[in-house]
Amino acid sequence: MKKYLSIQELYVLFINCQQKITTDTRKLENGSIFFALKGDNFDANEFAEKAIKGGCAFAIVDNENNASHQTILLVENVLESLQELAKYHRQQLKCVVIGITGSNGKTTNKELIHAVLSKKYNTYATKGNLNNHIGVPLTLLSITSEHQMAIIEMGANHQGEIEMLSNISDPDYGIITNIGKAHLEGFGGIEGVKKGKSELYKHLKKKNRKVFVNGDDEVLVSLSDGLTKVFYGENPDYDIYGRLYSNSEYVEFKWVEKQASIDERPLVKTQMFGHYNFINLLCATTIGHYFGVSDSDINSALSSYIPEMNRSQVKKTETNTVILDAYNANPSSMSLSIENFEKQALGNKALILGDMLELGDYSEEEHKRILQLVSKYKSQNVFLVGGIFKTLNSKFSEFHYFETVTELKHYFIDHPLRYHSILVKGSRGIQLEKVVENL
Repeated sequence: MKKYLSIQELYVLFINCQQKITTDTRKLENGSIFFALKGDNFDANEFAEKAIKGGCAFAIVDNENNASHQTILLVENVLESLQELAKYHRQQLKCVVIGITGSNGKTTNKELIHAVLSKKYNTYATKGNLNNHIGVPLTLLSITSEHQMAIIEMGANHQGEIEMLSNISDPDYGIITNIGKAHLEGFGGIEGVKKGKSELYKHLKKKNRKVFVNGDDEVLVSLSDGLTKVFYGENPDYDIYGRLYSNSEYVEFKWVEKQASIDERPLVKTQMFGHYNFINLLCATTIGHYFGVSDSDINSALSSYIPEMNRSQVKKTETNTVILDAYNANPSSMSLSIENFEKQALGNKALILGDMLELGDYSEEEHKRILQLVSKYKSQNVFLVGGIFKTLNSKFSEFHYFETVTELKHYFIDHPLRYHSILVKGSRGIQLEKVVENL
């Protein structure tokens, strides 16, 4: 039996390889360490030799039969070794680590906080959506000694996952954006979501660390009991107090420190659609202020931030204005988006909504609630995409139903939608962004 590589030995290789790691033989980097992870339909142990031939300095495997070369090294479990390596690296880092989780808005908050903190600090943040049991370790392993701040996004679809990710990333500060109806199937209902997301608070409480809390959210205030808190929200008694202005479809707001006068403060005009983003902007404001970013730099960062990756993006086509928010959807975020959209003083309105996935036994009930909400606003142009919505077409026959986004695209070729403001919202798996080219 070959000797297993220890985490300390692996860390020496990691540093000597200039922290270069790859997990995909299609994206090999010269001099990197290849981690042979397993998936449902593949075993990357079989690609270890290919990785070495492709320029990797080392390959890490957990099948002795694949350790056929002196640079192909054996561990008991590749995934666990990647996670332990990340945890060990985190212990060596001197930067401040901020952990963020929640049902909605994790990535938006992460990007806003990154924009603000980068005004003063060398800041690293989770790239894209690398927020799971593989993504968080890869994020941590990308942080160097030159970084002063790190923002680690943590996602989960079942209980125990945030606890595990918190143990790996060991954040100095934490944020739970909110607790809503996301991944109900995996969490076993809203109480399961609450328990799962609050695992971040439990980790921070155990370490006697601090959290940033939306004081207007009674659930978060209750769950954060016993923790040292920095409050933000719409109450002048909070550490940072903000007020939303509705002069535009984009979010405009003012903010000020606790008990100070807000009226004379400058109006921060953002490029973010959706008044539900106000609290996200206020969270980033609070964190920037706490870490000493100047007021003018905070306002500048938030004013210049432009959403991307299909999150609250406003796209102007030849004949329509499209609010594209199709990166993901759950009952909480879908309701907020629809309510905000219907309250806006826009022209002709249309809704394109896709199925909300991973709801399990709650699926039909939650989709029915969305259709009841849409019916309340008496929207004339409602287009629903996905098999779950389509099962309800006999009960809400006033809407247009399509099994797939391809069917909807073909419909718009023959029945073009013109001179409308259109909200596009659905789960990632429905791929509603593909319809934009037909609007």
